[in-house]
Parts: sequence; structure tokens; C-alpha cells
Amino acid sequence: MSQSKVIIGSEEWCSFPELQIPYIKARVDSGAKTSALHAVNITPFLRNNENWVQFEVNPLQNNTKITKRCEARLIDKRIVKSSSGFREQRYVIQTQLQLGEKTWTVEVTLTNRDSMGFRMLLGREAMMGRVIVDPEEKYQLGQASFDEIKNYYKSSEIVKNGLRIGVLASNPELYSNRRIMEAGELRGHEMHFLNIKECYMKLDATTPEIHYRGGRVLNDFDAIIPRIRPSITFYGCALTRQFEALKVFTLNSAASITQSRDKLFSLQLLLNHGVDIPTTGFANSPLDTDDLIKMVGGSPLIVKLLEGTQGKGVVLAETKKAAESVINAFKSLNANILVQEFIKEANGKDLRLFVVDGKVVAAMQREAAPGEFRANIHMGGTASVVKVTAAEKKIAIKAAKAMDLKVAGVDIIRSSKGPLLLEVNSSPGLEGIEGATHKDIAGEMIKAIEKNFKLK
Repeated sequence: MSQSKVIIGSEEWCSFPELQIPYIKARVDSGAKTSALHAVNITPFLRNNENWVQFEVNPLQNNTKITKRCEARLIDKRIVKSSSGFREQRYVIQTQLQLGEKTWTVEVTLTNRDSMGFRMLLGREAMMGRVIVDPEEKYQLGQASFDEIKNYYKSSEIVKNGLRIGVLASNPELYSNRRIMEAGELRGHEMHFLNIKECYMKLDATTPEIHYRGGRVLNDFDAIIPRIRPSITFYGCALTRQFEALKVFTLNSAASITQSRDKLFSLQLLLNHGVDIPTTGFANSPLDTDDLIKMVGGSPLIVKLLEGTQGKGVVLAETKKAAESVINAFKSLNANILVQEFIKEANGKDLRLFVVDGKVVAAMQREAAPGEFRANIHMGGTASVVKVTAAEKKIAIKAAKAMDLKVAGVDIIRSSKGPLLLEVNSSPGLEGIEGATHKDIAGEMIKAIEKNFKLK
């Protein structure tokens, strides 16, 4: 049986006849179960009531000008765990693989392999019963000359009208990040997910750089969409500043994200721009607790951790005694807190207005779960469509402008004094508001980038 098997090395040139890709270098990895092919702008479609997928392949590493447009029948969508431990949902196709003189049908997943050393990964499922791997050798089946490869692919250079856009975030499977990637690809852009923890930078006066896992230099992007979770604000903003130094357009700047994460500073900034907020107090010493409570109108009142997000670190103190206990407990932990008046008439409801490029593109009402006062979706709150007033839209737009955010989730509460601003979020989630309003907010974010480059 082994005599009929082909002996291959750890790296080989192979081809995909049905995809009209005659030359692509593969990393042979028997430790990987599934084979993977580099693909971008992946778009599923129907053909004769069958699921197909259209995609683009850059068959040569570090060359994005040479692009092959391919189509294949879609056979599956599968969760694949990468070597770095990240889970990603991928489209799976079935196509002919040629290694040397042997050709057979294999299953291949489609994924962006820009950060990897090879455009193709040959996994063990595709090799079983057909090849023997000699890890000490390379290119046992021969190599085409550089001129031969270049001449064939010369006619495959596609002039791209789209942009090269990176989503700088932590979790590729998060709904918001997936939607932004999909929206960009549907509008013809080359989208890349850039994991914040896998980026590192070179600070240099003449040649600043950002590198990605494996050593790839990320200096060729047109735009970056920062989606930085609070726990990694410092490093995420440092990377965003580095992209800005490279003259890459960032949908939200590092400065605007940094100041939005400082609740106290952001509230002071908003007040300076004439945006009304609930009466708020801040003190450094627990000795001033009594006056602090009186300052915001007494109990009940809200105590907020400055570092809290998604409703976490927010406590309702219903009595003066409870307020004193909560404030002193936080202070004993050296935690920075805000004390804020409780808007009882809101009945556990608030508004989330989504602002993109100076316009309110969607709005929803969030209602707290029974027995809960926080309306955050992450805390069990429910979302519904709501008609917002002109005054509420004006506050949201003014708040985003004050914070210098091109994309902002602005939270407003309706009070007897009129609409009051609660918070401005620089990386607002899309799942709740897109689900409630059925609006393509991710597409609006991509349009904001296109507007900067004067693309129609």
C-alpha cells in the first residue's frame, strides 16, 4: 500500500485545477486535521438552488496584486480551531487538488491566511492513504521557475477599487466583528481581522512599523476600525496611535477612545459642550460620604465604578445607609467611583442611539429585566424599536462630536427634566440594535470610511 503513496516534504507546490490555480505553495501539516486555503471577499450565493461561494485568492505570499477570482460549490460551514486557539466559522468547499502527477478531491476551508507563512495548509484528512510525509525534505515534487509562475499570474492582476480595511479587535467570533467584516466584504473591500494581542510595533522616527504574528508588517492598510474592549484599552489605543502615525485612517481615533473610557473626564467634557447629565458627584475620600449623598439629592442613588462596563460595577443604593455602605466599601478597595442621582421616572428604561459620522443611524429602547434597574442587554435587558425626539437626536450627535467619535453608542435616559445623557460608548455592540431595528449599521460604518476616501 505504501508503495503507491507519494512521498512529499514539509513544504510543496500544489495546484487546484478546478479553481484555475496552478501554483500555490502549501505547508504540509499532519498535525492539522483540516486543509485551509487563503481566501478574502468570501460571498455565498445560490446557483440552481444550490449553495455556492465566490471568493478571491492571492496565491503568492506577500503579493495582494495577483488575485484569482474563484467559485466553488459550498458543502458546509464549520467551526475550526486555529493553532493559536481561536475558533472561527469557515466555509468549506470540495475541489480537486493536484500534487505532482496525482489528483484527488479534497475538502478545503476558506480563511484569511495573510498573517501565516503559507497561502495553503495541507491537513491530514486530505493526505490520508495518499501521501507519506518526510519532514526533513522540501519540494519533493519539484518547483516551477519563478518566471513561469510570474508569467502565468501576470494576467491575474486585478485592479481593485476597494480598500484594505483592518478590524482591530480581540474576538473574531463576536457578532459585531463578524458583521463589520461581512459588511466590508459585501461592499467590495479587502477585510482583515487583526487580533490586538497578536500585533506588536516598532517605534522609529523614520520607519515606524506594526508587525503581526509571524512577522508580517501591517503598514499597507487604508483604514482601521478599532473595536477595543475595556480590559485592553491601553494597548489597543497604543496600536491605534501607531496606525495613525502611519497615516492610516482610523474610524475612531486613539485619543477619542481613551477619553471615552474615562467616565469622569468624559462627563466633564460633555458638560463643557452643553450636554445635560444626571447630577453627579465624585470624591477621593470616604470622609465626605454624607455630603456627597446630599449633593446628588439623597437616596435612592446610583454608585458607578469608573472602570465598569456593560452595566457591571453599577449599584442602586435605595437608602442613605445602603449608599454609605456601598460608597465606603468601594473606597476601602481604592476604587474610583461616581455617585449619581437615580432617575426613578425612567422605570428601568433608557435609549441607545447609534451615531455614525455625525448622524443617528438607529435607535432602540432598552428595558431592564424584572427586578433589575440596569437596562443593559448584557444584564438581561430587552431591546425594542423606539421613535426618538429631535432633542434626543441632537444630544446624541452633540455628545459624539464632543468626544470626537465618528462611531458612538450614546445612552440617554428620559427624565422629568428632559433627556439626560448617561454614557458614550466608543465600541458599541451591534447585535442588540441591529436585531431590534433590522438596520445595516455595520454597512453604515463602512460607508463612513468610504466617505473619507471619497468613494461612491
